[in-house]
Amino acid sequence: MKFEWKKLKKPFFVLAPMEGATDTVFRQIVIDCAKPDVLFTEFTNTKGLLSVGNKSVAQRLKYTKKETPIIAQIWGTDPDSFFKASQQIKDMGFYGIDINMGCPEKNIVKKGSCAGLIRNPQLAKEIIDAVRRGAPDLPVSVKTRIGFSSIEPAWIEFLLRQNLDALTIHLRTRKEMSKVPAHWELASQFVELKNRISPDTILIGNGDIENISDGEERINGTGMDGIMIGRGVFHDPYAFSKDKSLHKLSREEKINLLIKHLDLFEKTWGDEKKYHPLKRYFKIYINGFDSASDLREKLMETNSILDARKIIQESD
Repeated sequence: MKFEWKKLKKPFFVLAPMEGATDTVFRQIVIDCAKPDVLFTEFTNTKGLLSVGNKSVAQRLKYTKKETPIIAQIWGTDPDSFFKASQQIKDMGFYGIDINMGCPEKNIVKKGSCAGLIRNPQLAKEIIDAVRRGAPDLPVSVKTRIGFSSIEPAWIEFLLRQNLDALTIHLRTRKEMSKVPAHWELASQFVELKNRISPDTILIGNGDIENISDGEERINGTGMDGIMIGRGVFHDPYAFSKDKSLHKLSREEKINLLIKHLDLFEKTWGDEKKYHPLKRYFKIYINGFDSASDLREKLMETNSILDARKIIQESD
C-alpha cells in the first residue's frame, strides 16, 4: 500500500533524521520503547551513495521491517545525483524521500548543500524535480529552516509552491543554529501561508520538542499537522509514549536499555562499524541515578562491547 502523508491521523509524531545517531539500531530501540508514527533515516549524501565503495554511506539506509513507515533523507547539490539516488531508494522499498534543506553545519552549507539551498531556490527546485523524476511513485518532502540569516517567509512560500507532499519546518534560521528557542510563535503564520498556497501539503513543526505531551502543547491551536522530535529522544527514549510513568525509568531499566542497544549493535553491525561512535549513546541511558556519572566515565574508557558488558556487570 502506498504511503500518504495526508492519511496519517493528526497530530502525528515523527522521529527526526539525526547525523550519526538515528541509525537502524537506535531506531529499533526507540520503536521498542514507543513507536513514532513515521521514521527518518540519517541524512545520506547522494553522490556518496552512487560512488564505488559506498558501503559506509549505504549503511545509513539500512532498515528492518519493523521500521515502517520509513523515509529516506538525502542531501547534496547535484540534481542528476538526486535523480539516480532516488531511483535506488525507490528500489530499496522506502516509503518516501525527504530532501535535507536545513542542516546548518558550516562545511556542508559552504558547499551549497542543505541549509545552503535556502540561498539558491533555483537549484532547490531542480533538485525537487529530479527526485520526482527518479521516484515518481513516492511522496517527496523537504526539511528546512525558516531562513538563512534572518526569518524569510518568502523561502517557505517558495517551497510551498513546489506542491510538496510534506514540509518540515525547523523553526529557527540557519544562523541561529540551536542557540535560541525555536520560534513557535510563527507556526500559525506558516500554516496560513500553506492553506493559501498549497493546502494539500502536510506541515510538520520541529524544534525544542521533548516528548509527545510537549509536542501536543506546542501544536495546539497552530494548525500544524504533525511534530518532529529530534534531540528530545536523547533525553528520553520513551519520548513518543503518552504514558507519563515511562518517562522516569529506574537505574535497572536504563541499564537494561543500554545492554539491549549493545546487543543489537553487535548483531546488526558486527565488525562493519567501529565501536567508538557507539559511546555517544551512553549518556542517553546512564544518567539520573546515583553513581551514573562514575559508571558513564568508566564506560567511556572502554574499547569494545565486551569491555562495556564487563563494566556493567561489575556495577551491579
